[in-house]
Amino acid sequence: MSLAIASTALIGPGAGTGNASSHREAPLIAADPQVDNTDVYAFTSPDNPDTVTLIANWLPFQEPNGGPNFYPWADGAHYDVNIDSQGTGKPDITYRWTFHTDDQRGTNTFLYNNGVVNNLTDPTLLFRQYYTLQELRPGCEPVTLVEHGQVAPSDTGKASMPDYGRLRNQATVQLPGGGQTVATQAADPFFLDLRVFDLLYGGNLSEVGQNTLAGYNVNTVALQIPKSRLAFKGDPGRNPVIGVWSSTEKQTLKLSPGKADPTGRHVQVSRLGNPLVNEVVVPAGLKDTFNSLPPSQDHNQPALVNKVLNPEVPQLVQAIYGIPAPATPRTDLQEIFLTGIAKATNGPLAVDLNSQLMNQDIDASKFVPAEELRLNMSTPVTANPDRLGVLDGDFQGYPNGRRLTDDVVDIELQALEGATPGHLIPALAAGDKVDHADKPFSTAFPYVALPYAKAVNQPN
Repeated sequence: MSLAIASTALIGPGAGTGNASSHREAPLIAADPQVDNTDVYAFTSPDNPDTVTLIANWLPFQEPNGGPNFYPWADGAHYDVNIDSQGTGKPDITYRWTFHTDDQRGTNTFLYNNGVVNNLTDPTLLFRQYYTLQELRPGCEPVTLVEHGQVAPSDTGKASMPDYGRLRNQATVQLPGGGQTVATQAADPFFLDLRVFDLLYGGNLSEVGQNTLAGYNVNTVALQIPKSRLAFKGDPGRNPVIGVWSSTEKQTLKLSPGKADPTGRHVQVSRLGNPLVNEVVVPAGLKDTFNSLPPSQDHNQPALVNKVLNPEVPQLVQAIYGIPAPATPRTDLQEIFLTGIAKATNGPLAVDLNSQLMNQDIDASKFVPAEELRLNMSTPVTANPDRLGVLDGDFQGYPNGRRLTDDVVDIELQALEGATPGHLIPALAAGDKVDHADKPFSTAFPYVALPYAKAVNQPN
């Protein structure tokens, strides 16, 4: 089977304010990092294959020494992970975390903690955050899954928090009906060399091999949930495909001396499905608009659809390296981004992989093209995951969902230039020479690595 996953015009220069996956990708959200979505991951849990693990990250480029306030979640904002099981571009389920702060420092101290913190209940932890987790379904009353969950705090250092893993374990909550969740700080799991923005690695592939995100942390929510809760009509056998994206909503802030009070309705300010889309597929003038739109409206944005069908990056690669750009229109990219890959989409990638059109019980007349990270929950867990995913014959990997170990930059660079499974483009075979994260991932939930505690700017 030849599956030309020319997946995503997702790297290259000319990306405005974009950095890394969805780190500071659009002008407005770059100024509001607390609610900036960075990455979304969706995969069958390798140690619990009846469940799916969903991981969403916010607040990029956290330098571990960034005290005294460190990196709190925004009070009152809606941090959402959305599931589309019917292909309408609208959420059939939204998991919503809403945070609030208990700051006990007052006028007494500037310290985040005034002693060693071995447990979340220790009085030495002066800055605490809590959350409510709700499951929202259209036409139904919200279901509260967690009423008063405590956040694992920012890691203020080894002297203050000698066993951060213990704190994270204490913050992990078991959910009614099965599953678990945690809100925590973590080492940023995304890995790449960002010299891609310097004329595609210096114009001669000489600027590669350094993981730009090594040493930085992010805020993470992780959710492990039974597949039956996510599938349309509760039946993952007949309806195995879901679309996933994260989004953030916040209120306007009314400013007064020493105060910032939220007011008015919540408005969507950030969104993320596939990695790197808003950076280098969406043109600069649409980046803020894209962040405000629901996926159900993507197909009504002709300028956005045109950038999928006629992406910029292959033209840049051709200009710099002389590798011919594939012919347009790129209907293969349309399948990757907007419809999922299935025979029913009538696209060039004629294989059933991960479109909701594969679900047997949906109303196909309501299906719309929408940018989502699509996961076929019936794909068996790979015993030895390949970092290149589908491109290297591992069909549980990206773009069929996204695992923490999937090397999406190398996958996408190869695929853009016409690579097929087992047949890479030799001139680009080494990619960015960053093949894995700096910290190894765990084999158990929540899988993400513990946060870095040392400064990024270590002496040479």
